[in-house]
Amino acid sequence: MRYVDVAGARVSAVGLGTWQFGSKDWGYGREYAQATAVELVHTALDLGVTLVDTAEVYAHGVSETIVGRALEGRRSEAFVATKVLPTWPTADRVEEHGRLSALRLGVETIDLYQVHWPNPVVPLSSQMEGLRRLQEAGTVRHVGVSNFSARRWAEAERWFGRPVLSNQVQFSLLYPKASRGNVPYAQANDRLVLAYSPLAKGLLGGRYGAGDRPRTSARTMDPLWLPENVERAMPVIDAVRRIAGAHGATPAQVALAWLIARPNVVVIPGASSLDQLRHNVAAAELDLTDAEVEELTAESDRFTPLDVPATAWGMLRSVVRS
Repeated sequence: MRYVDVAGARVSAVGLGTWQFGSKDWGYGREYAQATAVELVHTALDLGVTLVDTAEVYAHGVSETIVGRALEGRRSEAFVATKVLPTWPTADRVEEHGRLSALRLGVETIDLYQVHWPNPVVPLSSQMEGLRRLQEAGTVRHVGVSNFSARRWAEAERWFGRPVLSNQVQFSLLYPKASRGNVPYAQANDRLVLAYSPLAKGLLGGRYGAGDRPRTSARTMDPLWLPENVERAMPVIDAVRRIAGAHGATPAQVALAWLIARPNVVVIPGASSLDQLRHNVAAAELDLTDAEVEELTAESDRFTPLDVPATAWGMLRSVVRS
C-alpha cells in the first residue's frame, strides 16, 4: 500500500467507500450489510487500507453504525472520515450532527469531518464555525469539504482560519473536472483530494456496455449510465482494457492507478465483495508509464457526455423503456 502525507495527516492511497453499507440504492441486501460489510472493513485494514469514508446520509446513519461496529478493537488502525448533511447547516446543527456521528461510529474523535455539499442558503461562515467548535472540543481531528469548487474550498479555509485538509469530489476518467481546479489547489497548498466514484460506479470496470447496464437505483438514476453516454464512453473503456491487458491487471485497477498517479490524490472506491476489495487495493502497486497516463488522459479529455437537457430527456426515455 502507498500512503499520502499532507498537512499532518497520513492516509492510504486507496481507501474504502461505504455508501453501499446498509443502503437500498445498491441492492446488496441484508446479508451484505450484516456480515460482508464488516468483513470488508476488516480485510481492508489487514491489507493496509487506513482511510474508511462514510456519511450520516448513507442509509440514514446505518453506514456509520456498521463502520463503527467493524472498527471495534481496531480503531487505531483506521483514519475515519464522515460527512455532515443537515437540512439547515447552522453552526449549532453542524456541531450537533458531528457529535451524533461520533456516537454512531463509536469513536471519541472523528479523524476527518466533511461538509457533504455546499449550501447556497446558510452562510459558509456559520458552517465552518460549527466545525471549529467540534475541532476545539476534540470531537473532530481534521476538517474537510465535499463537492466544493477550488474557489469555494479556499473560501472555506478563509472562514475556518485553519487548514481545511481535503475536498472529496467526483473524479474519474469519465469525470475529470477535478484535475483542472481542485487537484492543482491541493498540490499547491499541501491539501488532499478524495476521489469518489473513481470507477464511475463500475462503468470503468469494463464489465458493462450500452446494452448491458445494471438495474440498481444508484446507477440507473445517474445520467452517465444512459445508453447514449455509455456508448460515448467506450473509447475510454477500450483504452483502459488495452492497458490493463499489457500489465496483467484489471480495467478497474488501471482506472484507479491513473488517479493515484497524481500527487495529493487518493481514491475511495466501494466494494461489493472481498475479491473486488483486494483488486482495488492492488491498484496501489500498479505503475503506469508516462505514455499510458498521457493516452488515458487524452481519451478522458475527448469524452463528452450528453449535456444536461439532453441527459434529462434521455433518462426519462430510459426509465420509460425499462
